[in-house]
Amino acid sequence: MLFYRAAVDLSRSTLNHVAGLIRRHRKAIASPWRRLNAGQQALLVLVYLRKGETFDELGTGFGVSTATAWRYVEESVMLLSARSPKLGQALRKARRTGCTTWCWTAR
Repeated sequence: MLFYRAAVDLSRSTLNHVAGLIRRHRKAIASPWRRLNAGQQALLVLVYLRKGETFDELGTGFGVSTATAWRYVEESVMLLSARSPKLGQALRKARRTGCTTWCWTAR
């Protein structure tokens, strides 16, 4: 098997934000030891979301099993989605800021 290094075009603040979410979650659930620390898990997840690599490729690249890579991604996506605004909230904010139908169709 051949290995390669690659760059992910995301900011360090993005990595720190996701790692912070993971760190707080692990503390809240009193998580036992894990193979990757929160920063490494965040990087794994961001690589998956940005580059679309398979769980097998992620696992190989980060030194974890395919199943562990999948669990890390699932856990982190759940944490990120919990912080996203709900549809009703987004529509109310758009209405307050004066965004009308053209805001949604212009993009």
